[in-house]
Amino acid sequence: MKLRRLTKIFGIVILILIITGVTVIMFNKYLLNKVNCGIEPEEEKITEPVITSITISAVGDCTIGSDAKVGSGWNNFNSYLKNEDYGYYFRGVYDVLSKDDITIANLEGTFTDETEKAVKTFNFKNTKDYVKVLTEGSVEIVNTANNHTYDYKEKGYQDTIEVLNDAKLPYYGYTTYAVEEIKGIKIGFAGLNYYDERNYENYQSEVDAAIEYLKNEKVDLIIFTFHWGIEATYKQTDKQVEVGRYAIDKGADLVLGHHPHRIQGIEKYNNKYIVYSLSNFVFGGHRNPKDKDSFIYQETFTFSDNLLSERKVNIIPVSISGENNLNNYQPVVLSGSEKQRVIEKLNKYSVNFEWREEN
Repeated sequence: MKLRRLTKIFGIVILILIITGVTVIMFNKYLLNKVNCGIEPEEEKITEPVITSITISAVGDCTIGSDAKVGSGWNNFNSYLKNEDYGYYFRGVYDVLSKDDITIANLEGTFTDETEKAVKTFNFKNTKDYVKVLTEGSVEIVNTANNHTYDYKEKGYQDTIEVLNDAKLPYYGYTTYAVEEIKGIKIGFAGLNYYDERNYENYQSEVDAAIEYLKNEKVDLIIFTFHWGIEATYKQTDKQVEVGRYAIDKGADLVLGHHPHRIQGIEKYNNKYIVYSLSNFVFGGHRNPKDKDSFIYQETFTFSDNLLSERKVNIIPVSISGENNLNNYQPVVLSGSEKQRVIEKLNKYSVNFEWREEN
């Protein structure tokens, strides 16, 4: 009885082996036929990551007008407008700014007809049509957190916001944040005004609130701007360094600064950059500034499947005027020895950063 059962089991095993062998032989013939017919066996598909690059340009103080005391005479900001050619002011840098994905400017002044001024030395304003200087100059977003936002008090500020909204020009500053989507990448913007060193008292909570808001918006990149430092100085203060690093530590991907009306250095900190002062740019605040040096800061952010994977900096030295002995309110790209001079000036005050042409 046991022998019969073992014989039966042995037979089943032999049958399974025969069936398996036949299956293997038939499958090999199938593959051979596909090869002979020029048909390659299907391979597992590998999905390539989606690579997206965003180039951001940043420029300094743009005062699109003058103090009312200057009047409308010779060498006034408005005297350079001919035949409503608002594109005049950015014409010398338009080829650069029009080729990026977004240009950020610090709007230092107001668009208003209000006459009641804040009590201060300089009060900058212009009429609403002059917003076209920005829109026709390839500026895509502006910071409004600075010490000239309220030159004409609350009414002047609200008029300016209305003009920006009507022009469809995005803005951010104080507790107003902006989120712009470019090529499927969401970029968050925040700006704070610390032009007076005494204003830093609540910087941690204010930075935290901005970063938290933008993270809740699921942005892929955070750009923070600060109006800070001491006017007419080239070296960033200890407080600028403290606040800039804090913003990076909390999640900012790039920190931009302005207010000193001078170039200050760039710091590479935790593989991110703090640009301490971009100086002036299209600057109607002075007929003939003593120091006309400035630069366009560019950074290209490369994303792999919406995750930041690479960044590359570009520095473009400029003069804020095409004339040496006066301000014609038209920045121009520098070349030759003047370009090199501005690069050396920037490098002198930079930390863990040195710009070279091959960067």
